[in-house]
Amino acid sequence: MGIKRGIIQSRGLGDIIIALPIAKHYHDQGDEIYWPICEEFHSSFADTVPWINWIPLTTDPQGLFFLDGPRTALAKEGIPEENQLYLYQFLNTMPELTDPELFAVLKFDQYKYWVSQVPFTKKWTLADCITRNENRESELQNKLQLDKPYAVVHLTGSTGRVDMDLSWIPKDTQVVDIDDHPTVSIFDWISVLEGADIFVGLDSVFANMVDSLAIPINERYWIRRSPWDVTPVLGQTWSMVETDLPTGDPQRVDPAKLADEKARALAARTAGNVTMTAPFHASGKIPTNFMYALKK
Repeated sequence: MGIKRGIIQSRGLGDIIIALPIAKHYHDQGDEIYWPICEEFHSSFADTVPWINWIPLTTDPQGLFFLDGPRTALAKEGIPEENQLYLYQFLNTMPELTDPELFAVLKFDQYKYWVSQVPFTKKWTLADCITRNENRESELQNKLQLDKPYAVVHLTGSTGRVDMDLSWIPKDTQVVDIDDHPTVSIFDWISVLEGADIFVGLDSVFANMVDSLAIPINERYWIRRSPWDVTPVLGQTWSMVETDLPTGDPQRVDPAKLADEKARALAARTAGNVTMTAPFHASGKIPTNFMYALKK
């Protein structure tokens, strides 16, 4: 008999796609999955992944949708913190929830699977996690009036759009820009992507979807926009596109140091009335499977 299990990864779309097989792993063991996500993402998953109890959250300017909102929503469902999988590699507001040793050696998607105790190879089982809507996929294909050969491009991510010269794509190839055709669900694009000869994607949700679904596109082009540690591990064959995006790899933050600074600041504000555990000092490790790093 399974348990009610919560997932804490309210955004972004690419991260949710990467983590879906983690939820499926526990669902297959009999757990009932509850997952708070930002409300603008809800339509993409509501009927595509019906075995998850999706909880839409308001994307507030204070950023409470990252952690406090999900914790509150899951508590209302009667899910204790020890049954909540915390999948963020790092939140600067809660550095004490990051394992400094894992943070130093794993990329962000590997980190999610490691702390969840799910084999990383399951990342590429996304197809087993979704129910495709063939009617909506066909409607999109008909709307686009596609002629072979054609290329699909996606150049906008959560941090903006890359201005890219696409003149190198063969002139006899129709170019479809995903951003010009909003859909109810991101998964409505699967059939279109399966028929494409070329895909050009910024490191964002559609590139992650193409990779995780192993969509058989002849030519896949990946546009890196982030430091390597927050660029996902790719399972398919890709060509890297050179751009002038600021993808420099800065020195990584030290979550242990930030956690200690936060603890000292809390002690100063509360005049010693609140005690905060310091797992980095106590053992050099911090529990990463579930969220119980802070205790009074």
